[in-house]
Parts: sequence; structure tokens; C-alpha cells
Amino acid sequence: MLTWILALLGGAGLGALFFGGLWWTVQKGLSAKRPALLFLGSLLLRTAAVLTGFYLIAGDGWERMVACLLGFIIMRAVITRLTRPLAEAA
Repeated sequence: MLTWILALLGGAGLGALFFGGLWWTVQKGLSAKRPALLFLGSLLLRTAAVLTGFYLIAGDGWERMVACLLGFIIMRAVITRLTRPLAEAA
């Protein structure tokens, strides 16, 4: 049970890294001199980090993979809610 909770928290951390990094990239990409390079580099870096994290957290157990994925999806909803424009928040 503890390993599932840790996998869930690990997935949440990976989700925060991925979606927080995506939000940061979009913010910086609007004023970047070479936005395509920024977006591509960010995508490759975030994807590599998340896939490596999933691999390390899941190990050989599908249950940990599911818990990690659940944490990742939960963090997607959290980041989406936290970063929405103020006009939509009301």
C-alpha cells in the first residue's frame, strides 16, 4: 500500500514537472526569438524526463504504473485549474 501511495506521489511530481513545464514554455514561447526551437526542446526534455520517471517508479509492477499514471492525470487537472486565466476563474 505504501508503494502505491509513493507511486501516486511520484506520478503527481512528474505531472507537475510536465504540465508546469508546458505552461512555462507557452509563456516564454510567446516572446521567444526562436519559439519552434523552444517548443521542440521543451517537448523532448519533458517527455524524456516523464518516461524515465515512469520507468523508474513502475519497476516491474503494473500496479505502481497505474498509481503513477493516476497521480500524473490528477496533477494535469490541478495545473490546468491553477493556470487558467482569471476571466475564466470567476
